[in-house]
Amino acid sequence: MQAAQAAQAGRPAPVTAGSRSSAGTPRPSGADSADPVLVVRGLVKQYGSLRALDGLDFEVRRGECFGLLGPNGAGKSTALKLVLGLAQPDAGEIRVLGLPVPQRARELRRRAGVVPQADALDPDFTVAENLLVFGRYFGLSDALVRTRIDPLLEFAGLLGKRDAKITELSGGMKRRLTLARALVNDPEILFLDEPTTGLDPQARHLIWDRLRRLLADGKTIVLTTHFMEEAERLCSRLGVVDHGRLIAEGTTESLIAAHAQPNVVELSGDGVAGWLHANAPLAGVSHHELVGETAFLYCDDAEAPAAAEARGAGLRVLRRPANLEDVFLELTGRELRD
Repeated sequence: MQAAQAAQAGRPAPVTAGSRSSAGTPRPSGADSADPVLVVRGLVKQYGSLRALDGLDFEVRRGECFGLLGPNGAGKSTALKLVLGLAQPDAGEIRVLGLPVPQRARELRRRAGVVPQADALDPDFTVAENLLVFGRYFGLSDALVRTRIDPLLEFAGLLGKRDAKITELSGGMKRRLTLARALVNDPEILFLDEPTTGLDPQARHLIWDRLRRLLADGKTIVLTTHFMEEAERLCSRLGVVDHGRLIAEGTTESLIAAHAQPNVVELSGDGVAGWLHANAPLAGVSHHELVGETAFLYCDDAEAPAAAEARGAGLRVLRRPANLEDVFLELTGRELRD
């Protein structure tokens, strides 16, 4: 393991080597030739009458960012808890880094990094002290962790806050510190549970850049998110989960091709519902949805005749390529989930 080798050599582990930032969607490095680092088969978890996971299956390859998408209550966070051995499955098989879970979950957690939804930083310690204390949980010596603190804080853009109290940090700074803390043990696999929820666009983009660096350095990332743009930018493969099952899997491009028309025309304005009723069926449109005061027309060609007709009727027309959010809504529906 890199962390052990670094400790023996008396140098910091290579958690942030270089300053590379890849453009576009990251691709797994050597993933096709390696065995999966995470295998989930037939995972079941029951809470009373609620079946949170109902035979969940997926695999994660070494060096990729795999995204788990799903509405609230779909089972994403439950799956992460079971994969980390923080809860017992009722049925199914989990292997991470070749280790059976939950049987060898403690060993796995020493080799993994976790960014939970809540930061859970200790307000009694400074930024640097939070990293130092966290390193002790992995049995790392203070001397070794101290060699890693400045590189990790530089990676997180927090070097100037080294001696600041947690209460002095913004929400974005706390989130970046939580990411740095998850790297203190030089993990082989990183689990991120909605890592940028509640952050402003600047903080979100900075964290995306840091995660791309980790992928470029060969880390494996498992990500849950509600931000479709985040999934599109970071994930080389995606799994859509609903009602505790995997209902679709693939790259962004393959999911769009399989579950959505290539183009979407959005219509809005007074009278859009009446216009739809009066003009159905719509020329060049495979199907459409009316959501509140907005109509979504799904079509092969963004220049579908219906778009021009709607503009002529005084409606606002927006043409765009289909995206991951269209796929997500097509697969899981538009109903609110609590």
